Parts: sequence; C-alpha cells; structure tokens
Amino acid sequence: MIGADLSIPDRIKHLIETEVAEFPITSNVGFETLAAFRSALCEPEEVTVNFSGGLTQDCWAVTQPNGDYRVIYLPLAGYFSLCVESVFGPLAIGVHGHAIGCFSSV
Repeated sequence: MIGADLSIPDRIKHLIETEVAEFPITSNVGFETLAAFRSALCEPEEVTVNFSGGLTQDCWAVTQPNGDYRVIYLPLAGYFSLCVESVFGPLAIGVHGHAIGCFSSV
C-alpha cells in the first residue's frame, strides 16, 4: 500500500516507478515502448479532464502530449486514462488501466 502521508504527485510517481520496474522487456518492442514512455513522462501536473456528457474532473497529467494524446491519472478512479487533446483540454476516450498500457495503445 502506498503511504497515506504522500502527496498525490508523489503517489503517482510511486505508481509509475513500480510499473516501470515490473514492465516485462521480452523483446525490442518492449524495450522501445518503455524507452518512449520514459521520455514522455513529465512531473505530475493537475489538469481538468473532460468526460462524455459534459462532466469534468481534476486529474493529473503524467506524460507530455504525444501528438494528440496524453496519459492522465484519475485519482477518484485510481487508474490511468488515455486522453485526446482538444481545444477544451484533455478528453477521456475510454482507454483505462496502467500508464504504460494506455501510452502504448496509440
């Protein structure tokens, strides 16, 4: 369990560090995926994410935009989401789970 005394950004960093450490590198593709993910990482930054139905939620961006996409941490759900960049800010597109999995889905 992640320490309750950690800030949200520190919790996010811990989740990502654990995911990176456990990521299976069984091929060049895995190695390249992990390298690309690491290079896209940024300090967790609070952002407002848009959801279907006009809902919004304060979340945390964990990667720089990769073309039209960015990985966001949803603290209320406890997982990562792939978002598309829009003129209204990040828009959740229904791809959820581990940060590397979301990142590598595009």
